[in-house]
Amino acid sequence: MSIEPITRSVTVAREAEQAFRIFTEEMGSWWPVERFSRARSDFEGEDVKVERVEFQTRVGGRILEHMSNGRTLSWGEVLEWEPPRRFVLAWHPNASDRPPTEVEVRFIADEDRTRVELEHRGWERLGPDWAESRSSYASGWIATLGRFRDHADEAA
Repeated sequence: MSIEPITRSVTVAREAEQAFRIFTEEMGSWWPVERFSRARSDFEGEDVKVERVEFQTRVGGRILEHMSNGRTLSWGEVLEWEPPRRFVLAWHPNASDRPPTEVEVRFIADEDRTRVELEHRGWERLGPDWAESRSSYASGWIATLGRFRDHADEAA
């Protein structure tokens, strides 16, 4: 069974190299941790906050959430790294034992702007609960990419 991936895109007022760097190296400045974080899902009801988000920029690197309780939790692992064109992540932003999905982000230059295209795929790996997760991400990526666009354009 193959389930249609989620595809989303935004255009930012930045050259591709800058957009790539802002997306990865500055992720902690724009990622909406108040809505989408391990602290929010793993420590619900506890007074645990995200202190910073770290994107390790290399194959095998991770996206890490550093918590106020001293813990560091991973969202995913970098599978492919091709700056400033694209990267692919094994995406596992929670403590479940389900296998990761994949997120690919591409940066397509358009003069002094860049189209950032995101594809979230591999839903069939989640088994019978795939529909609920996919539905949540379908709207979540809109908000997240909007936040990235606003941050990138504001800094331009």
